Formats: sequence, C-alpha cells, structure tokens
Amino acid sequence: MFAGIDEVEWASMEHAYGPADDVPELLRGLASADPAERESALDGMYGAVHHQGDVYGCTLACIPFLFELVVDPGIQDRGCIVELLTSIGGIDLDEDDEAEIDEEEIEGAANYAMAAAAVTAGAGVFFELIADEDPGVRLAAPLALATLHSHPVRVLALLRERLPVEPDDEVRMALVEAAGRVALRHRPLAGRAAEWLSRLASPEYGPGLRLAALAQLARCSPDSLPRDVVAVVAGLMRELRSVPPVPEPAVDTGPLPGGDPAPHTGIPTLVGQLRALSAEESAGRSAPWSADLLRTLHVGLDDRVAERTALLTEQLRSPDQWQRVDAVRMSSGLIRAWRGSYEELVALIGDQLADPEPRLAEAASHVLEELFGLAAPAGDALAGRMAADPGAWVKQWASGPPGLGSTVKALARLGDARVVPALAAALERPEVPHDVGFAIGHLGAAAAPLAGALRRRLGEVRLDESAYDRASPLLGGLTSLRAGEAAPEVLRMLRGAPEYRGEWLRTAALRALGSFGPAARCAVPDLRALLRRPGTATATEAAEALWAVDGDADTVLPVLTEGLWAEQVHDRRAAASALGRLGERAAPAAPKLRALLRHEELWLRVDAAIALWEVTGRAGDVVPVLLAAWEKNRHVRVRVAECLARMGAAGAGSEAAHVLRAELASARRHNAMDGGYGSHDTYEDEQLLALCRRTLQGNTGKGTTP
Repeated sequence: MFAGIDEVEWASMEHAYGPADDVPELLRGLASADPAERESALDGMYGAVHHQGDVYGCTLACIPFLFELVVDPGIQDRGCIVELLTSIGGIDLDEDDEAEIDEEEIEGAANYAMAAAAVTAGAGVFFELIADEDPGVRLAAPLALATLHSHPVRVLALLRERLPVEPDDEVRMALVEAAGRVALRHRPLAGRAAEWLSRLASPEYGPGLRLAALAQLARCSPDSLPRDVVAVVAGLMRELRSVPPVPEPAVDTGPLPGGDPAPHTGIPTLVGQLRALSAEESAGRSAPWSADLLRTLHVGLDDRVAERTALLTEQLRSPDQWQRVDAVRMSSGLIRAWRGSYEELVALIGDQLADPEPRLAEAASHVLEELFGLAAPAGDALAGRMAADPGAWVKQWASGPPGLGSTVKALARLGDARVVPALAAALERPEVPHDVGFAIGHLGAAAAPLAGALRRRLGEVRLDESAYDRASPLLGGLTSLRAGEAAPEVLRMLRGAPEYRGEWLRTAALRALGSFGPAARCAVPDLRALLRRPGTATATEAAEALWAVDGDADTVLPVLTEGLWAEQVHDRRAAASALGRLGERAAPAAPKLRALLRHEELWLRVDAAIALWEVTGRAGDVVPVLLAAWEKNRHVRVRVAECLARMGAAGAGSEAAHVLRAELASARRHNAMDGGYGSHDTYEDEQLLALCRRTLQGNTGKGTTP
C-alpha cells in the first residue's frame, strides 16, 4: 500500500497551514488500526488538506492513495474516506461561478476541475462498494456514485437494483437520496427517477422510506407530489413515533461508520466533537434521520408557503417533543425566507416555551427573538417564560460582555412593557449587557422609567480603555429615550473620551446629545469647538448635533458641505444625510448633492439623492437614482422605501408605484439568502412591506414637487 508515496515532493506543496510535508503521515493515519489515530488523521485531512472545501496541489496528490484505502477491506472507517473523496471531487463551478473568477482564483478553479476529473475517473470503484460488507461504506457509496460517476443511467439502475436487497434502513434512504441527486444533476433523467420515487412513496413501503421518497420528489419533481402531501407526511410522522428511540451515547466520542469506538485521547478533534454532538442530538429520538428528510422536503416545497406552514403546524402539535424541536427550527427557516400569514404557527412556537425540555424552550425563544413584531401571537407566552425564569434574563458568555437572554430580547422587540423589570435588573448588574440600549430602543415611552438608572450608571463609567464598551449600551438607551436630563453625564463622556476607541465614544455621545435637542444646550460650546476640523467624522457628527440642539444652520452648513468631500465614503454619506435633515436651510449645498448622484458608490448616491429631495422637495432627479439602486442592490430597498413613503405615490410617480407593487407581490423576502442570514432580516423585510403599503395608500410625511 502507498507505493510511491515517499517519492511525491510533498514539501514543495502547501495546504491551509503551510508546507504539506505532513500529508504522508495523515494518509498513513487513515490506515491505522488505532481508532483515535484514524480520527486525528481524518481531522487533519479536512482541517488542512481539504480545508473548508479548498483543493490544493497536495489534495490532488492524495487522490490515488485515498482510492487505495477505500478498496482495501482491511481498512476501518472507509465510509469516511468515501465521503472525503466525494467532497474533494464533487465541487461544481457553474457558468456564473466561472464568470466571477478573477486572476488570483484561476489556479484554485483549475484545481477543482482536476480534482473532479481525477475522482470521476476512479468512481467506478463505488459500484463495488455499494454492496460492501461495511454498512458505513454502503451508506457513503450511493451519494458518491450520484455525484461523481459519469454514467448516470447506470447509477440510477444500480440504485434501483440494490434497494430491495439492502438490509440497513439508513442505507436504503441513502439510495433514495442518491436517486434524487442523479435527477437534479441530470435533468433528462428526472422523469425516470420521479416515477421510481413515486412508487416508493406508496403505502406498500415503510414510513421512513416513503418519507425519503417524498423528500426527493419535492427536490427533483415537486409536481409529482401527492395533492394531500401535508396529510401524508403528517401520517408518516405519526407512524415514525413508534420507532424505538436511539440510546444515550456512550462516554467515548462514538463509532465511525462501520468502525470501532474511538476512545478519548485527551486531544479533542473537530471530527470527534461533531460526532459527539450528532450522537447527543440523536439520543432519545425516534428516527432522528427524519429531521433531515423533513428539511429536504421543505427545501423542495420552496415557495409553497401555505403547505409548508400547514406541515409545520402539524409537527408543532405532535406529542413527540423532538418532532416539535425540529419544527421550531424549520419554522425559523420558513419565516426568514418567505412572506406569509404565520399567526397560528408563531402561537404554537410560543406554546413550546412552557415545555419542560430545555432544548425545546430554548429553540423557541431563539426563533421568536428574530421575529420582532411577528412574534406578537406569542407575547403572553414570552412574558410568562420571562417571569418564570429570572436567571435567564442575562446570558453570561465564556468571553466577552454579557448579553440579554433571548426571551427578554424577543419581548423587548415586541415593544412589550412587561420586559421593563428585566431590563431594570440588567442595569443593576456589575457589567451592563451590551445590548440593553438596542432593547430600550424598541420600547418607546414604556422604557422612560429606566432613564434614571441609565444616567446613574453612565456617571459611574471610568474614562479608561473600557469606557466605550461600558458606556455604549447606556448611551444607546439614553439616545432612544431622548433623556435630556442626562446631558451632563453624556458631556463628561464627550470631554473625557480616552485614546482607545475614543472616536467611537465621542460619536455615541454626540448622537445622544443630538437626540436630546434643546435640552442639551449646556453642550453647545463643546459642539462648536468640535467643528474646527471640517471633513472629519467628529466634525460632521458635532455639526448634526449642534443643529438639533441649537438650530444654527449658518454655522453647521459649511461644515456639513465640507464633509461631502471627506476621504472616507462612510463620512461623506453621514454628511449628506445630515444635510438632508437641515431641509431647505441646506439649499446652498444642493448642487454638490446633485453632483454626487453620479458617484460610483451606490450607497452614497442613494444618501445624496434622499438628501437632495429633503432639501429641494423635487423628485425629478432623485427617483430615477433611487429606483436604479433598488434594482441593483436589494439591501438598499428599505432606505429607498423610507424616502418614497414620505414622497407618497403621487410624488414618487407611476414607475415607483409599479416597483412597489411588484415588491408586495413577491412571496420571497427581499433579503433572503441561500446559506446565510442576518438576525434582523425578517424585521427589515416586514419594515419594507409596511413602507410599500404606506406609500401606495398615500399616507405620507412630506409633500413633493416634480
């Protein structure tokens, strides 16, 4: 075995962490009789040689030796090596990816192509492995064939032949998943695969296999699903509750597929930790693999929001707590990506807060935390949970500042005054949670009783290197409350900001003073002094605050106009927005704002356009810029819609009205991303929808001139 391995010039190659001269040791480790050594070697392969899916020269050099390992029946854990080969060779670059590759990425793209060619050339061995004695190998081989083999008709035929004789239930489901993969990768075969999957979904088969077939049908041929798919799946989930639960995991890190248990070695590996987490997640569950099947089904159902909602509603009513855990998590993905009517679903998520299983209640609170106003049907449940568990009001992390618990954040984001006692308690802690200010911002006048505590705690902040971290949440809360009585304490922050993060602290203090308006007149001399360096971020912030406090347009206008030519685009944007708030008093700056409508930076064009409209009241030059940005960058849409809402439908014009109606007609959230999301995505999209409706209904805040 490994003939010629020492003749490869490994030291001349690199992997993610430097020279690849340790790769031969990793390859030999995969063949070791010691389970811990095999695990460590696999960890090294994924961590360095195939780091985050990358393919290096040393990755390519490994491929022949990995094939040697998978065909040797004396090697343990070969299923993991099959998965590694599938990952190395299975990366596709579509036309869009290739168009985006720059010169620095050409070598990496070439490596992907060579890896795909090399693994595909050897993929014939997976035909034999599909009947291997090791169930771990049989579990990995179907997907390897579906992903890598160049003769999909043969692969699909083999999957069908193998299913009736395969004794292992999970392997049988892997065969079904592979059929779906073949259909997706080779669309001319989709009809043939769908016909077989439809037969497997019939009542003559067991519930697990039927659910797997329905999940793959949803992916590759959703029109072939039964009309009553929700009822069918709900029935299958009821049947699966009778499957014996998975036993609690042993003390060790768990077995590799088809291998021996891996004992603790004292040096944890990522592979071992993931395996342990998987075992912990599966423990006590009936058919733990059903969660993956349901996720696949939901992905396939895509924009069929009503059916997905109905299915999740059924899951949330299940007596099986783990089916409800899965439903809570999947509900988050649905609501985050798609618009719909979720009142009943959200109320059922709220019901899980009272469940004695902590993982279920925790999952529910985290989902509700991201829903903001959509969490209203669960408001009473959130309040009850918060009152029942004061210990969870604040979350202390292993490192970094404490933060508010998810139940407290969810209730605050609803604007529910019942959260105020929890926030008051948080303000009495030795270290105030970093997100208290944001929470207060959602409560409006209901949080007014907290102003005294915020002011007192701000007065206690030492002006040292920790000043910004400790003052920031307090300043944020005072800014939201417009608590002008705290001007002396805020002014102390402005005057005494230390060198470390001093600019951040001054900015937060200036914004607080600006929010206080005339109540912060004691700060006017300090604000005027900060205007002496026009074009800087501090001068712009000070000018904006001075306008809010004193209304001295003649003094601040030259400073803000100079800020339009600041070195940093962010500072130029801030100056444009500040000029907009001056309204018609900033008319002398209109030509300079108009010139920025042609700037290469999209966000600066948008801010300049909005400011120009606020200054002149004329929409003619502005609306085309805003609508062009709307189409080019979806993340600018809320900002644009805020301006259009103030213009009103009449002021914005028919083209803008058409764009807004098209947005309202879309089922998918404007900021939904595949493979990623932000904690405020749902909130921002709901805000966008409200602004679109407001504009079209004519509820505006300012008139306009064409």
